[in-house]
Amino acid sequence: MHTLAQLRSGSLKGIRRLNLRDNLTTFPEEIFDLADTLEILDMSDNALTSLPEGIHRLHRLKIAFFSNNRFTEVPSFKGCDNLYMIGFKSNLIEKFDEDVLPEGVSWLILTDNRLTNLPRSIGKLTRLQKCALAGNRLETLPDEMAACRNLELLRLSANRLESIPSWLWNLPKLSWLAFSGNPCSANPQFELRETAYESLEVKEKLGSGASGEIFKAYSTPHESEVALKLFKGAITSDGYAHDEMNAYMSVGEHPHLIKVLSKLQGDERLGLVLEYIPNAYRNLGLPPDFETCTRDTFEEGTLLTPEEVLEVARAIASAAAHLHARGLMHGDLYAHNILINDEGHCYLGDFGAATFYEPHRKEFERIEVRAFGCLLEDLLSLCSIKEEAIYNALETLRQQCMLEETALRPLFSEMRV
Repeated sequence: MHTLAQLRSGSLKGIRRLNLRDNLTTFPEEIFDLADTLEILDMSDNALTSLPEGIHRLHRLKIAFFSNNRFTEVPSFKGCDNLYMIGFKSNLIEKFDEDVLPEGVSWLILTDNRLTNLPRSIGKLTRLQKCALAGNRLETLPDEMAACRNLELLRLSANRLESIPSWLWNLPKLSWLAFSGNPCSANPQFELRETAYESLEVKEKLGSGASGEIFKAYSTPHESEVALKLFKGAITSDGYAHDEMNAYMSVGEHPHLIKVLSKLQGDERLGLVLEYIPNAYRNLGLPPDFETCTRDTFEEGTLLTPEEVLEVARAIASAAAHLHARGLMHGDLYAHNILINDEGHCYLGDFGAATFYEPHRKEFERIEVRAFGCLLEDLLSLCSIKEEAIYNALETLRQQCMLEETALRPLFSEMRV
């Protein structure tokens, strides 16, 4: 974290990344003194409402974050030709004019704003891979967006969409889609027994994510170990907390899905009581970073055998087939959402981006099949042995899952792994 005093003193000259949080209401002109080196600018958690017209003077800028400010419109970044990642999460944005973004943008975050429509010029962002629009007031998507043929991840939950445009499921690379909490999304209701929060003895935190935190707990009077997921609020970066809870409650039992035991009683806290997964399980992967954009990362030195990849592939394909038979798209099928132990047993978790759809709409399943293909590609890249029957069979399946003509991809139930 940097300070305004450091910036004005000149002590930050030559830095590549500036992280400035100082309750700022105006953009400090001294930032332009860093133009020859500055690549990442993070001015989140301030009180900014606008940017100066000369923002293009930051000619080396690649990444810009302005989350939790007070912008009411998307500022113009014309001339910022190296800028590829823009984040304006949790502002007050209602206006998004035509042609204000450089055409090289690949990652756009406008979650939790007040947008009612997108500009037609968004179709010019042909390098766009990741687009987060959850928590707005969108009623339609412009048809021009069909030209964004590199789009891989799209978050549309918690909007006002009456329908999903048909061009969406023909995007050749779309893999991770979420649109729960819209008029067009199915909304089945599921009952689950309730547990009083007071009956739980809550212990240490096990982890946290976009939607909430998970704690170890003991359920009295039996003193059995459970996991407690507490949601941060009614809306998350992926959509409504109630939609995620509903997805969890719908999954039933499967050997590779974490069992949901109950939900918290009352409305004071949003939470679920889950099967406790022992510490022997670890995340198979790590989330994407600035460089990989939509693709997972892995700890340095991670190696897998083709047999280990096959074990994971069989488990996740089986779990995904189980979900899609119920008309539920996971929406976030990634290695970092898979828990695995040393024996190779794994669980698919995190239903924050899950979406219900009419089960006969197989085009939605085929979108997720591509995500499975990406998972296979990531895992196969960690194999030191690439010349054997199992590896070759998995590589053939990966190619089938990632076919650009979506109708030719296999369904999960059709896979032979």
